[in-house]
Amino acid sequence: MSDESTTHAGSGNPAAQDALLPGVKHIIAVASGKGGVGKSTVSANLSVALAQTGAKVGLMDADIYGPNIPMMMGVPNPPEKEGDKIKPAEAHGVKIMSMGFFVPEETAIVWRGPMVHTAIQQFFRDVLWGELDYLLVDLPPGTGDAQLSLSQIVPLTGVVTVTTPQEVALYDVRKGLMMFKKVNVPLLGVIENMSFFVCGHCGERTEIFSFAGGERAAQKFEIPFLGRIPLDPAIREGGDAGMPIVVSVPDSPLTQAFQGVAETLQTRVRELTSEPAGATLSEMVNKLKEPMES
Repeated sequence: MSDESTTHAGSGNPAAQDALLPGVKHIIAVASGKGGVGKSTVSANLSVALAQTGAKVGLMDADIYGPNIPMMMGVPNPPEKEGDKIKPAEAHGVKIMSMGFFVPEETAIVWRGPMVHTAIQQFFRDVLWGELDYLLVDLPPGTGDAQLSLSQIVPLTGVVTVTTPQEVALYDVRKGLMMFKKVNVPLLGVIENMSFFVCGHCGERTEIFSFAGGERAAQKFEIPFLGRIPLDPAIREGGDAGMPIVVSVPDSPLTQAFQGVAETLQTRVRELTSEPAGATLSEMVNKLKEPMES
């Protein structure tokens, strides 16, 4: 990747997105107020669930210090160079880019803010994302340099916040939501991860981390609650094996939970952008191919 810099784009500047990503319809940040809430797991499964609807989807791993997406998505082949650009890797129907492709697994990345900003900028500018309906950006936890850089570089369709139900996680979520409001990034909604656990032997449901905290946070900020994802070992196992649960067990209630979140998110995006239902790039192209009525 080159070290050249470009002018920052304000979050409300569509021309900037046209210049950097002319074929991308919606850029959606996936954020969390604190670490350990399963944000990358949600990002991986949500991206595949969106792709399964027929949408063209990309997933950018902007967690520069802890890039886990390549492992969670089980990427078979790394990105390739094409001219002076980089062709993203692909897995499960999703285009993928991550710093994890460029540094050895055991190497720690120790960068200050300007370096993080440059890396994220180049993930937009120097990668051949092509035509996408959704580009999900998996952010590091908190409200640091990556979040601010993203809001400056491209105009975001909005941000999805992932939380667990307990109050200590919600305290940080509220700070994160306030930060995105300050930089004029639309709040698309809240996802409650690890919402409850269902025993595989007796079927008893246990709310390990409390319950409905994510829904309360959404109500406080008057934004949609996008859905609940259960706590289940199969989701973790899928991430460790590079096979997201929506791929490995397509008919499970866990997969249905992620698919429900994806469907609700698509509806929310259409509401914010006045986009007609089902208007993915593939469907629009197919519509153009239909014979004209006489």
